[in-house]
Amino acid sequence: MSHSSSRGSTQRSGSFSNSDAWLSLSDDALLAQCRLERFRASGPGGQHRNKTDSAVRLTHRPTGAVGYASERRSQHQNRATALARLRRAIALEVRAELQLDMYHPPTALQRILPRSVPTEIPRKERVGPKHREFWTGVAPLLDMFDAVEASTADCASMLGCSSSQLTKLFASESHLWAAANAIRDRHGLNPLRQ
Repeated sequence: MSHSSSRGSTQRSGSFSNSDAWLSLSDDALLAQCRLERFRASGPGGQHRNKTDSAVRLTHRPTGAVGYASERRSQHQNRATALARLRRAIALEVRAELQLDMYHPPTALQRILPRSVPTEIPRKERVGPKHREFWTGVAPLLDMFDAVEASTADCASMLGCSSSQLTKLFASESHLWAAANAIRDRHGLNPLRQ
């Protein structure tokens, strides 16, 4: 089970105002910005129960986003999983304000668009929800969705795709779907339907 911050959307200013800046960092550089907590996870397991402090919680100091993992007996494996979940949390929770006039989708966003959507990125370089770089594209997608006040039609138009293609992209990953609907709710709109 993944845990992430329960805060609402966060907007930051300054040189690292965009979640893209954090998501493009190497694992070591991102880890250096985090508070690392190790502890013993509770729960069932009998003789296989975690008997060491191998559970890991990473809190990203600049944003407050959290990544947590406890399912492995290895602290090293849990730290890697927590870091991946932290990247997801930053992409989903940290919003940057966009200037929409003359906006051009960044490469990271173009890479996660459906292969049927024409972009500057070759089809073979597109990535899906299981790819590590997917979350780097999710951040600018949700920034744009928030900037157009959660209008699927407006967001799709700016991306050169249809509303149904955009909805399918949101539906491709459950956390992304929930984040898109949270943005819709914040703008007073009904949830997206699959």
